[in-house]
Amino acid sequence: MKARCPVCEVPALVPFQTINNTRYRRCDNCEATVMDESGWLDEHEEKAVYDLHDNNPQDDGYRRFLSKLTKPLLERLGPGARGLDFGCGPGPALAAMVREAGMDMALFDPFFYPQASVLERQYDFVTCTEVVEHLHRPAEVFRQLDRLLAPGGWLGVMTCFQTDDERFANWHYRRDPTHIVFYRRATMEWLADAHGWALHIPAKDVALFQKV
Repeated sequence: MKARCPVCEVPALVPFQTINNTRYRRCDNCEATVMDESGWLDEHEEKAVYDLHDNNPQDDGYRRFLSKLTKPLLERLGPGARGLDFGCGPGPALAAMVREAGMDMALFDPFFYPQASVLERQYDFVTCTEVVEHLHRPAEVFRQLDRLLAPGGWLGVMTCFQTDDERFANWHYRRDPTHIVFYRRATMEWLADAHGWALHIPAKDVALFQKV
């Protein structure tokens, strides 16, 4: 019996690679690559890694990095759109950039901005930058993100797409111990089909989904 994929919830995980005693599996259905739970950090270890991140909202280089998502997203939004930065981290730089463009932006992060009340509304757009690779239960979170979107709303996801199996072991993205799920373009296409979203990929490692 194959293990169940945490992205598509189909029992389709097969052995992929074992790296330094950490096992990874590939989903035959949605093509996600998943770290075995035995390799996950506990909550305190995970938080300690996030505390080391330097996501300064005033850092020009970080802003250029985030603009891969914010620029195409803002081009699709109407004036005064209301958004949520889901998993914003300790330094919500993306929210600052979007607010500067005249949009309203709420914040949520389970470690740094855990205000559950913001999850009780709907939004014109939700951003999720460098978040989905950390999720223990991504299928549940993607369903939650769908509920947070108003009809016609946009979900912006940024994560490094996994493309080269031969380089996976030495890939910088895999070496982050908090990264446990890796998505391919085919995974994004599966998510769009599963949720009835329209998918746009405007830049490398960026997926924009529109709720239709």
